This record gives sequence, structure tokens and C-alpha cells, in this order.
Amino acid sequence: MTRVDFYFNADDKAEVARKIAAKAYQAGQCALLYTADETLAGELDAGLWSGQPLSFIPHVRCGHPQASETPILIGASDEALKAHDLLINLDEERPPQFSRFERLIEIVSRDPADRERARERYRFYQERGYALHNVDLDRKK
Repeated sequence: MTRVDFYFNADDKAEVARKIAAKAYQAGQCALLYTADETLAGELDAGLWSGQPLSFIPHVRCGHPQASETPILIGASDEALKAHDLLINLDEERPPQFSRFERLIEIVSRDPADRERARERYRFYQERGYALHNVDLDRKK
């Protein structure tokens, strides 16, 4: 069953997602940075290219010709992933394919509306018996 982690109090959800994706890549895992928002997908893509200068994270957008050969995908489709290790949700809704993954990370900002949508997703997972874990990003600073 998928492990579900809620990372809350994120100042910048995209930056948190990039850091988690980098750790996943370093651990030899495949990950999908899930978003249906093209603007956010572009921001994630640019951020992974211009992140830490000496650490390259191979990634492409979903639908790219090299998606099946790349460990980190950005978008809303997991079809090309070699392994369903990690799903990082940056969308307002729960990803429909989340249960295919070993682990789901929900990133929650400080915005009250974002927190309320996250609470709804939390209840959904809880009602279905998923293992839930919370990570307070304020404590990681």
C-alpha cells in the first residue's frame, strides 16, 4: 500500500519538490512531479536545470520522447516511468494514479486555501486506510 507523507508549512512548494526530487534521484529512484498546470511544470523544469550548479538531475516533461529513459518526470502522466517509486503532488487535487506508487508526498504551503484542500486529501487517504506521516518543514530549517 502506498505510503503518504504530508510535508506542510512549505514557503515555496516548487523548491521543496525540487529538493525531494534530487534526493530521490540520488537514491536511484524514479519520481513524477505531478502537476496539470503548465506554468508550474515550466517553473519546475527551469528550476531543475538551474538548481545547484554541480548537481544535474535528469528530467523531462511527460510526453517527451526521452521520458521512458528519464528518472524524473514533470506533468500529469506516469505512463513512461520505469518504476513507480515516488509521486510528488503539487496539484490541488489528489492524483488519480497515486496508488500505483510506493510513496506519495503531498506538499502543503502556508496558504489557508491550500491547507484546506490538503486537509480534504488527508481525510480521503485516512478514510481508505493509507499509512499517513507528517513532516513539518519549519522543524527542518
